[in-house]
Amino acid sequence: MKKILITACLLAGTALLTGCPKKATTIQPPAAGAQVGGGASTSPGAGGASTSGSALANEGTSGMRGAGGAGVTRGTIYFDFDKSEIKPEYTDIVSSNARNLVSHPGLKMKLEGNTDERGTREYNIGLGERRAQAVRRALMLQGVPDSQLSTVSFGAERPAVEGDDEAAWAKNRRVELVYLP
Repeated sequence: MKKILITACLLAGTALLTGCPKKATTIQPPAAGAQVGGGASTSPGAGGASTSGSALANEGTSGMRGAGGAGVTRGTIYFDFDKSEIKPEYTDIVSSNARNLVSHPGLKMKLEGNTDERGTREYNIGLGERRAQAVRRALMLQGVPDSQLSTVSFGAERPAVEGDDEAAWAKNRRVELVYLP
């Protein structure tokens, strides 16, 4: 009798520990332009703004980004090695985008900070964020409200050009200005 009781308890305990079969969990990689990490970045407000074709056509586009046109890239600002100061040759890009955002308050822009592959992952995420924040400050100084801007740093995770030389690294040290749909 004791053996039957012990066996029944062991079977019941095993059934409780095993539980119901679980669904397989699949972790999807972040979508192109998705907010990555925490920090001082902000995210755009909910209820996405509609972007009219004429608003985007005012300043011209440099191409579509992401699968299915996740956003329109409206300029790229390149940086010197280990720097986050905007070079004078990029003031026209900042100014034209600032004018467009100020004249179209429904538009939202994401500033995507990137670095070359040199440095640790943590350092590059920080440097990419400093670069994106520098562009954000420049746009806000020209009247763009904070609510129209968000930043994200990809560090070295999204190289524009593959390679281990200065020509490739120079193309990867950038902030992309992306209008959100």
